[in-house]
Amino acid sequence: MNGNTQGIKLVVLDRDGVINQDSDDHIRKPDEWIPIPGSLEAITKLNHVGYRVVVATNQSGLGRGYFSIDAINAIHRKMRRELSVFGAQIEAIFLCPHTPGANCHCRKPLPGLLEDIAKRLRIDMTGVPVIGDSFRDLQAAIAVGASPSLVLTGKGQATVREYTDSLADVPVYKDLSTAVDTLLTS
Repeated sequence: MNGNTQGIKLVVLDRDGVINQDSDDHIRKPDEWIPIPGSLEAITKLNHVGYRVVVATNQSGLGRGYFSIDAINAIHRKMRRELSVFGAQIEAIFLCPHTPGANCHCRKPLPGLLEDIAKRLRIDMTGVPVIGDSFRDLQAAIAVGASPSLVLTGKGQATVREYTDSLADVPVYKDLSTAVDTLLTS
């Protein structure tokens, strides 16, 4: 799980439940975006040792009309501002705005977002760490040959309960901080 492809060190993160607290009602505005303790510091550690960090996130609330693209942009500005305090950054945010019924290729568990990352960054996703809190994050990672990891924050504990038999080869970590510490020591 080194994410070193063609000289590029990359880590792909899901957003809600990995970087910030998740909500079944969606994160609709900046004041609802609350970082999970240690997540911003984990991204900082990655940046400081040369990893590029990108986010791949399903945001069906946009397609459902729960919030606007302006609200999403404001949430992402807040996330980037809070990271900048640590001298860290997320290089890019790839999102799927579609509802589950839209049958798009970019909504995880389908691999469209990760394929788009590969195309835009001109890399092969084989072995790239993809860290998520849901089974669909893991499925998308596997579909492109990436290296999936699950965190127990967000929907992670429910994912473990529901998909125990399917997680035999997937590393499971307490949170993003623990996942990153393991990545950086392996």
